[in-house]
Amino acid sequence: MFHSMSSLGRDFRWLWSGNAAGNLGDGVAFVAIPLVATSLTTNPTAIAGLALTYSAARMLLVVPVGVVVDRVDRRLLMWLPNVLRGLILLALSLAFAVGLESLLLLYAAFALVGVMEIAADNAAISVLPDLVEPDDLDRANGRIATAQLVADEFVGPPLGGFLFALAVATPLAATGALYAAAGLMFLAIPRQTRPLAAPGAAGKGASIWRDAAAGAAWIRGEPLLRGLAITGGLASVAYMMTFSIIVLYATETLGVTPVGYGWILAVSSLGGLLASFSTARMRRVLGYRRLVPSALALGAITMLGIFLTANPYLAALLLAGYIFHVTVWNICVVSLRQRLVPDAMRGRQNSLFKLSGLTGLVVGAGLAGPVASVGGLAAPFGIAGLVFTGCAAYTAWLLKIEPELSSRLAEEP
Repeated sequence: MFHSMSSLGRDFRWLWSGNAAGNLGDGVAFVAIPLVATSLTTNPTAIAGLALTYSAARMLLVVPVGVVVDRVDRRLLMWLPNVLRGLILLALSLAFAVGLESLLLLYAAFALVGVMEIAADNAAISVLPDLVEPDDLDRANGRIATAQLVADEFVGPPLGGFLFALAVATPLAATGALYAAAGLMFLAIPRQTRPLAAPGAAGKGASIWRDAAAGAAWIRGEPLLRGLAITGGLASVAYMMTFSIIVLYATETLGVTPVGYGWILAVSSLGGLLASFSTARMRRVLGYRRLVPSALALGAITMLGIFLTANPYLAALLLAGYIFHVTVWNICVVSLRQRLVPDAMRGRQNSLFKLSGLTGLVVGAGLAGPVASVGGLAAPFGIAGLVFTGCAAYTAWLLKIEPELSSRLAEEP
């Protein structure tokens, strides 16, 4: 892996390192922030409201953030938001340490951290094509996905629990320090100044919403990208519809203990880890035309398989296959966007794809309870399987009718 990282260049190594530090902070925060909330209240609505506040802040500002990414130095938008969210959490940690803890402060900090996250993530995705060769994008995105999986799934959550056991303020301080470290690492990347008159560039004198509308109009004229955004939204509905109730499915339908549920999730994460290393090689052999629909077809097979089984071991393997498909899809679609979207439009297109995904997550979460109540805990998996089947067929058709894809990507298969 080190040799592979070296071949991608010094600037990519700094980007990867900053992402890895930020992802570790995300993994710690995923466990630690709800635990910190439980030290203030046991009201389920108040605790669940944290996630709602975090998601709502991101949804409200994801589109204007995309315009900003297309207007200013993208390196600035990688290091500054990370340093700011680091300082926010360090200040919150200090407040808790001196006895000034407040649920309102936690809500405000979580909302601000969410806004900072979408700015930093969008800028990092937008800048990657300037740091590596086009044919290396799948490999580079795969290496970033590897770090994210390890940090978010394997290292961050147990570390967050351990730090919380030491003191309530400790995980807040650690997360803040990791975000700040990520920001400082991004400073090693060359400045990414925006051209003043690039075609499609966000105009500095124009309104943010006019520039956002121009980005939406551009994607309407790109059937492949528009279709992939729609597919991403539908896939997000299917994902959240199942993962919102998966803990109940595991404990009640599969009959596993909480420890067994943890093992199932750990095994499923290994599927993503395998995909992060193998996607670039699969793309070189199969090409996007075959790999992207095949990944979605795998998602359909795994969801339908979970719908039909009550065996926890088979369900764990199927979930690993599902996470494998998610990782392949994410790497391929991000790489396609980076290769097909002009530099001046990258920020806005990233925001529109993100908005589609966030909307799908909200819809899926809303559907999960009613579907499970009416059809049983396995029903959401069956419906998700049908959704992924339709997505696979639709995406295969999209890629087939894109006559210039091979020439636009200089792709052999």
